[in-house]
Amino acid sequence: MPPSPPRYQQTRFQQRVAQAGSLLESWAGNPWRRLSLLTIVLLSAFAIGGGLAAITGALSYIDQLAALICVAAIELAVRLRRRLLQRPGDQLGLQLLDMARIGLLYGLVLDGFKLL
Repeated sequence: MPPSPPRYQQTRFQQRVAQAGSLLESWAGNPWRRLSLLTIVLLSAFAIGGGLAAITGALSYIDQLAALICVAAIELAVRLRRRLLQRPGDQLGLQLLDMARIGLLYGLVLDGFKLL
C-alpha cells in the first residue's frame, strides 16, 4: 500500500480558497452580475492583450517570444476548455475562460491591425 500524502491542517483560509468557486457561482446567479463579471474579464483580457502587444512592439526584440507565450496561453485555454465541458455544473468557469481567451486574442489582433 503506497503511503498517503500528508494531510494539511484545515484553516479558515484554506476553506475559503476551496469554497471560492462555489461562492462566486452563487454570487453570479443574478444575470446582471454574471454579465458584468463576464464583461470585466473580457475587457481586462483585451487590455492585457493590447498592452502586451504594444510593449513588445516598442521593445522590438522579444516579439517572437511574446507571440509564442500568447499562442501557448491560448492553446492551454482551449485544452482546459475541453476539460471544463465535461463538467456539467461549471458553466461560469467555462464562460470566464472563453471571455478571457476572446479578449486576449481580440486585443492582440486589433493591435496587429494598428501596425498595418
